Amino acid sequence: MTLTTAKWSIDEYHRMIEAGILENRWVELLKGEIIEMSPEGEPHAYFSSEAGEYLIKLIGGLAMIRLDKPITLPNNSEPEPDIAIVQRLGREYLTHHPYPENIFWLIEYANSSLEKDLEIKSKIYAEVNIPEYWVVNLKQRQLVVFREPQDGEYAVKSTFIDGTIYPIAFPDIEISVSAIIAKY
Repeated sequence: MTLTTAKWSIDEYHRMIEAGILENRWVELLKGEIIEMSPEGEPHAYFSSEAGEYLIKLIGGLAMIRLDKPITLPNNSEPEPDIAIVQRLGREYLTHHPYPENIFWLIEYANSSLEKDLEIKSKIYAEVNIPEYWVVNLKQRQLVVFREPQDGEYAVKSTFIDGTIYPIAFPDIEISVSAIIAKY
């Protein structure tokens, strides 16, 4: 017997949220499926918060740094990345979460969700042409950087343990890898 899962649109997902059906559930919509999110452990929460503050100080005038907030993607996905570096659109975000064209890059911190973040989310983000996606592997204290989305996958994948990186959106801004991966 073949099982078929029910797929949900973003509008249906929003109606469930508004109706309180998903209240007290930590979930996100990925490719039309409602997925339980892993609980955030203390290191995850601490390191992503520290990196968020670092990025706010570094590029806060050029972009909005959103921590643990949804983004809306046309492939029936509404993930909640740990950090989203997006265009400053002011009150426009009262009517919608950032769309792919509003996103400079995304950052996920991963421990138990590492496989999902490296395999599933990277494809979801590449499919909608988000130019850059970073995954911090908390176990190995590594920064995995995905760039150049092509045909639903990123063509370039690099791993950093230290040094500096220049985001595609802001090539003149030097970001300390140590500040992102919390390797002090």
